[in-house]
Amino acid sequence: MKYSKSKGFSLIEVIVVLVIITLLASIIAPNILGRADDARVGKARADFAAIEAALSMYRLDNYNYPSSEQGLRALVEKPTMQPVPANWRADGYLSEQPIDPWGRPYLYLHPGRDGRPFDLFTYGADGVQGGEGPDADIGNWMTE
Repeated sequence: MKYSKSKGFSLIEVIVVLVIITLLASIIAPNILGRADDARVGKARADFAAIEAALSMYRLDNYNYPSSEQGLRALVEKPTMQPVPANWRADGYLSEQPIDPWGRPYLYLHPGRDGRPFDLFTYGADGVQGGEGPDADIGNWMTE
C-alpha cells in the first residue's frame, strides 16, 4: 500500500497568511472608516436638496411652508393641525418620512434662523447638538 503526501497548507503557512491579512487590514481600515463618515455627510446634503425641492412644491401648492409643529411629516401625509393645507397633493410630496444617515428623522424649523424661510438639519452621528467630526451638526444653511 502506497501513501500519498497530503496536499494542503501547513499551520505555519496559514499563520503567515493571517498575519499578512491583519497587517493589510490595519493599514486600510482607517482610510475606509473615514470615508464612510464623509459619505454620510454627503448623503445628508443630497437629502437636503430633495427635501428642499419637496418643500418648494408644498409651498407652491399651499402658499406657505409647513409649520415647525407639522414638520416634515406634512410632506408625507396631510396635516390635520393648523394651518391645514388647502391644496395638499393626494399622493404627498415625499413617499416616506426623511431619515438622516444615522437613522433619525431630519429636524425642521419654519421660519428658519437668520431670515431663512426654513432650516433643515441633523445633529450628526451622536444625535446631540454640537460636536466635531462625524458628530458635528449638518444644516441646509452650511456651505461645504
